[in-house]
Amino acid sequence: MTASRIALISGGGSGIGRATALALGAAGFSLALTGRRPEPLAETAEACRQAGVEAIAVPADITDPTSVAALYDAVREHFGRLDLLFNNAGQNAPPTPIEDLPLEAWQSVLATNVTGTFLMTQGAFRLMKAQRPRGGRIINNGSVSAHVPRPLTAAYVTSKHAITGLTKSTSLDGRPFDIACGQIDIGNARTEMVGLMIEGTLQADGSVASEPTIDVEHVARTIVHMASLPLEANVQFVTVMATKMPFIGRG
Repeated sequence: MTASRIALISGGGSGIGRATALALGAAGFSLALTGRRPEPLAETAEACRQAGVEAIAVPADITDPTSVAALYDAVREHFGRLDLLFNNAGQNAPPTPIEDLPLEAWQSVLATNVTGTFLMTQGAFRLMKAQRPRGGRIINNGSVSAHVPRPLTAAYVTSKHAITGLTKSTSLDGRPFDIACGQIDIGNARTEMVGLMIEGTLQADGSVASEPTIDVEHVARTIVHMASLPLEANVQFVTVMATKMPFIGRG
């Protein structure tokens, strides 16, 4: 089956991925959703279908090249093309002093956030370059950690700085093939993972403070805007965050 615009979302089972799936569906996209957990993926796909949106759920491990290849085979078989990839899947590690951070935790975060995003981008390039009409758009989920760190988050911060470099390289390398790439850096969206922001999280001065948050719908609407532009226009980088979060300023 072929639709006018096809979007693939990693980490599509919950949080930003689920909100974005629903928003893109409402904007006219058909959806392929992927992630490691089949049950939440199926729930998101069903919610989209209930809203009249064509959606498939394809569980995959984005750190595994074989799994990613099978995912893209499924997208190609079902839809025939891909117009948008939202690289949303990510992983964090518990706040840990850098000297105590286990190598396994470091490697796990980098494998998901960097290698997984790279493998997904490779798959998108191969499909977008071969399809007719060729081209498409890739949006990477960066984080405000792509600009400044939080205390005790070396692995996550390093991974998100790497995503900024990958976004720039993808944007440049995609230019001859009508593949646009941009990045959304998100600060304190209310998802399942935002509990510590509300309860109190470690600040740069050593204090613990509650931080303002924003509805995840604001993030989803921004992604829809980025995704809806013609390929001749691109939002290269955008930051969407709680206005009063302690991001701009000195801690």
